[in-house]
Amino acid sequence: DIVRGKDLYIGNKKERARLEDNLKKIFKKIHDDVTSTSGRTASTLQKRYQSDGDNYYKLREDWWDANRATIWKAITCEAPHDAKYFRGTCIGGARTEGYCSCNNDKPDEDKPNTDPPTYFDYVPQFLR
Repeated sequence: DIVRGKDLYIGNKKERARLEDNLKKIFKKIHDDVTSTSGRTASTLQKRYQSDGDNYYKLREDWWDANRATIWKAITCEAPHDAKYFRGTCIGGARTEGYCSCNNDKPDEDKPNTDPPTYFDYVPQFLR
């Protein structure tokens, strides 16, 4: 949500402004890099992001779509073993191992409990 600019960050207003400024700097670098490439995709990317503004919301959404699976893996697989955000067992009580999924499932094999649940992206933050 923070990356996509849709966070309900209700902390210190100065901290929020500093965070937003930092994200703008980061995505400006990405924007400059993406739109300065040469080749067939350069003009397509330039057209896509030309009206994005200095918040780079389109680019943030695209970045999130491209990196969602990696972020999901980092959140679920690198969490401490005692983390309670997600259930640690499969049906029948076996522990999730390896790819943090059941039945030796691996990412991108379109089996349950592996790919990031995209429905979290569209549920309002205050309801999660």
